[in-house]
Amino acid sequence: MKVKIVNHSPYPCPAYATPQSAGVDLKAHLDEPVVLQPLQRTLVPTGLYIALPKGYEAQVRPRSGLALKHGITVLNTPGTVDADYRGELRVILVNLSDQPFEIVPGERIAQMVIARHEQVEWEEVEELDQTERGAGGFGSTGK
Repeated sequence: MKVKIVNHSPYPCPAYATPQSAGVDLKAHLDEPVVLQPLQRTLVPTGLYIALPKGYEAQVRPRSGLALKHGITVLNTPGTVDADYRGELRVILVNLSDQPFEIVPGERIAQMVIARHEQVEWEEVEELDQTERGAGGFGSTGK
């Protein structure tokens, strides 16, 4: 699938690391480093603009290495980029650690997965069909 991209950053367009990769890394498009204090959040620009085909979305997700090693994650994960959005891709990062974290220009800050989606047409009914699970949730199927 071809997706149009405008790249205002000095970095190459996002690329898949392996033939089986689901996501591409997004990099911080910063003029200078930004220090993210513990429990602080910030909006990080990428310099990228995309035009997705109808029926697709981009999901912005945390990078597991940043989360594990530094407690840095995407606050609204997964962030959704709709097919009709034409603004800059920006990532809301939060520092959940007890240490400051420096985001440097070009840092891989998140990953983006392109996914197909459907829109539903609601059919209002008086009640739903019954299932074995019923209304059980929040751990009801486990021990």
